Amino acid sequence: MSSRKDESSAPYLGRRELLSYSAAFGTAFLARQGLAAPDDVPATERQPLTSHVAKRYDMKKSINLWAFPYPDKMNLTQCLELAKDAGFDGIELNYDLVNDLSPNSGTKEFHAIRREAERIGIAISGVCSFLFWPYPLTSNDPAERARGTELASKMTQAAHDLGTENLLVVPGAVHMPWRADHDPTPNDVCDRRAREAIGKLLPQAEKLKVHLNMENIFFNGFLLSPGEMVGFVDSFDSEYVQVHFDTGNIMEYQFPEHWIPILGKRIKNVHLKEYTKKGTDHSLEAFRPLLDGTTNWPAVLEAFAGVGYDQYLTFEYFHPYQHHPEALIYQTSDSLDRMLGRK
Repeated sequence: MSSRKDESSAPYLGRRELLSYSAAFGTAFLARQGLAAPDDVPATERQPLTSHVAKRYDMKKSINLWAFPYPDKMNLTQCLELAKDAGFDGIELNYDLVNDLSPNSGTKEFHAIRREAERIGIAISGVCSFLFWPYPLTSNDPAERARGTELASKMTQAAHDLGTENLLVVPGAVHMPWRADHDPTPNDVCDRRAREAIGKLLPQAEKLKVHLNMENIFFNGFLLSPGEMVGFVDSFDSEYVQVHFDTGNIMEYQFPEHWIPILGKRIKNVHLKEYTKKGTDHSLEAFRPLLDGTTNWPAVLEAFAGVGYDQYLTFEYFHPYQHHPEALIYQTSDSLDRMLGRK
């Protein structure tokens, strides 16, 4: 005899209603409200009895400065102090045309930031920048390419002066959907220009011992598979050209746990970006606070451990909380503690 209630007396939705409502809310949510039978919930949506992570991982916790209300509501020192107080091992800083990390600053200013971080007791895990989009290294505009290379060189020096060995680099873009003024760059031309640009930057990086870490992106049309990334990185035959692996940037169509074993030891730094495959928004709004998405984090962390990665996991998020912005920082730190088996 079936243990399921008689459908004539049960409060469950009918099949047609269930299909309609589950498209909007998900059958797991409906089951929790008593509107769908447990048997109706697909195995992929069923939650385990416990989400506790028993295994402990030795990776370091980091967070990108974009998660803070900087510079509008907090200065850099306040951000460093908040990250430290929340329990982060490091913080990733962003190079821009203005603010503390910019062409307006030099070695003196960067050394001062480094000393401030050391005083507070937090490491600078890397340098990141949005400037690779307005000044792509593979642009059809020679002036944009030249400016992009110039800025990347300044970033390399800044990373060295700040005491970090990691610089995130976006090597090129076939297309940038948010730039209506950008003409698409043919794939073969993009690849050639990217190799030329990294080749120009590499001597300085090797001299300063700063790793140029290529980031995987899902919307730039370049290096869209792990095999392509491996081929690109390995072609330089240098320990200073590696990978900055972003878990969220491939989640729209792929899965980070599939990339990690292929990239292996080439992974020098990591962005943890949460992403939900349940939405239809394919912009930066698709990224979520950590754990509020569809990423299979146990599989991702096990994959990192499998290739021996024990460096920084940097949460990257673009939407500081409007009210009580510190809450996001503490929530993220707590989530990372649970993911890493510290709680």
